[in-house]
Amino acid sequence: MRQGELKGLFEKNGALLSGHFKLSSGLHSDTYFQAALILQYPIEAARLAEELAKRIEENNIKTDVVVSPALGGVIIGHEMGRALNARAIFTERVDGKVSLRRGFSINKGEKVLVVEDVITTGLSTKEVIDSLKPVGAEVVAVVSLVDRSAGKVDFGVPRFSLLSLEVKSFKEDECPMCKAGSTAVKPGSRK
Repeated sequence: MRQGELKGLFEKNGALLSGHFKLSSGLHSDTYFQAALILQYPIEAARLAEELAKRIEENNIKTDVVVSPALGGVIIGHEMGRALNARAIFTERVDGKVSLRRGFSINKGEKVLVVEDVITTGLSTKEVIDSLKPVGAEVVAVVSLVDRSAGKVDFGVPRFSLLSLEVKSFKEDECPMCKAGSTAVKPGSRK
């Protein structure tokens, strides 16, 4: 899948939004990728996961379990698990801390693939990785549908995205849209 094809898929499904947004990271941007509008279609979700899985397989990365952050990464994470024939679990934020719940566990030494829908600053992904260290998981790679940082965020492991581009984002007090009197909307999942 070419980057233009994925961008076109986002546009076709009304999932590439323009306006004034407050991202999950707290940053503001005039561009928002609402991956859930594509992932609501199981056939598309499966196709995207299979494309990401090809990148993992081409790089000979072995995966025992896929872990994604709730809520945004759950659907694509589950589909990645299916595509790689691996368990698929997710983390949740409890009292501000990311952790495994619902009886999910990872055994020491299991090879973990962290899966996200959209990466901007990488904060959620880093929190997932940090939550897995105490149990002895071996994070082998990070994948996402969209990387808004154009590869600038370093997770210390290989990373793969179907669409990688640099999208401008601003701290709230530096946001030109706020300075122009616009109010940001928050379509994301983290509060």
